[in-house]
Amino acid sequence: MTKRIALAFLCLLCLLPCFLPSAQAAAISISAESVALMEKETGTLIYAENEHKQLEPASVTKVMTLLLVMEAIDDGRLHYDDTLTTSDYAASMGGSQVYLKAGEQMSVEDLLKAVCLASGNDAAVCLAEAVAGSEESFVERMNEKARELGMNDTHFCNCTGLPAEGHVTSAYDIALMSRELILNHPDIRNYTTLWMDSLRGGEFQLSNTNRLIRFYDGATGLKTGSTDSALYCLSATAERDGMELIAVVMKSPTSAERFATAENLLSYGFANYTLADACPADPLPRIPVTMGEKENVQPIFAGGDKLLVEKVQLSSLEKSVALEPSVEAPVEEGQTIGTLTITAEGKTIATLPLVAGERVSRLSYWDIVQKLVKQSLFVV
Repeated sequence: MTKRIALAFLCLLCLLPCFLPSAQAAAISISAESVALMEKETGTLIYAENEHKQLEPASVTKVMTLLLVMEAIDDGRLHYDDTLTTSDYAASMGGSQVYLKAGEQMSVEDLLKAVCLASGNDAAVCLAEAVAGSEESFVERMNEKARELGMNDTHFCNCTGLPAEGHVTSAYDIALMSRELILNHPDIRNYTTLWMDSLRGGEFQLSNTNRLIRFYDGATGLKTGSTDSALYCLSATAERDGMELIAVVMKSPTSAERFATAENLLSYGFANYTLADACPADPLPRIPVTMGEKENVQPIFAGGDKLLVEKVQLSSLEKSVALEPSVEAPVEEGQTIGTLTITAEGKTIATLPLVAGERVSRLSYWDIVQKLVKQSLFVV
């Protein structure tokens, strides 16, 4: 996929929430300062309250830590069976920990378990140092990634979520980084879905701080967090019938209310929304190109395969394609040359771009002369 098509797709993702009917009027029991509910595949925000309010995320910070570690693993810079040595600094971390000692060695896989299940601050720093050389350099990468993802409410000061002045994010931004992690690095589920495990040959027991993994149908992760100032936070993910949702809860008064709010958000999403096929129903015909090196160009659908819709709309979905009758060269790959309109109950719920699947250069003066000569010879 070229940069042009990728840009069109990103624009599509930004527009989709505008087409989705507002869910704000729905009665959802919320006990938190800020919440957000997002669908993974399309990135559509289904429900939100104070989603851009900057708050302390506590250990939900580690979603970004895990994201950068998984990127390093997928890039081959780090491996699950690599053995890492705990630094004095990593061993000095307070708060949640797995009590790593300076000089103690542990595999990347076990350190991931320590972060995902026990929220080990020492394990998080050990992984950060392996990826970037130091926590300070790792945090720079965290903030770079946040900017890349459009996390405009976020500034990280550490990789753990331990209290630090200026270490803030929002429910919306947490949903963005959680989506990036589970969408592009699904192997993280190997750890976030574990309820219990162990380290050090079975000597140290781990129990997942996310109780939804055991008690909520379809739960897939993701990360809890709590401090005296942040109160109780959570990024909770769950999947049912091929649709995965992300529920973010920030500054809930108690741990129980945090989980109850996340359950209410997830259950609301699963009860009312589903994914529909967004692709055009029939093959798209080629479009004539004037003054082009090729006589026609193939339009393609630039968006994702799925569209989030309300379940009540599903039976009335209709699609209509409108293509340009012809286009003049040059035609750039990814150039919009048509639209796909999706309606439900007679109302438009999405207008999506159809783009050129290839570049068609314009004929040069010499090309035109040769073409005219050939045509003249043929007529004679």
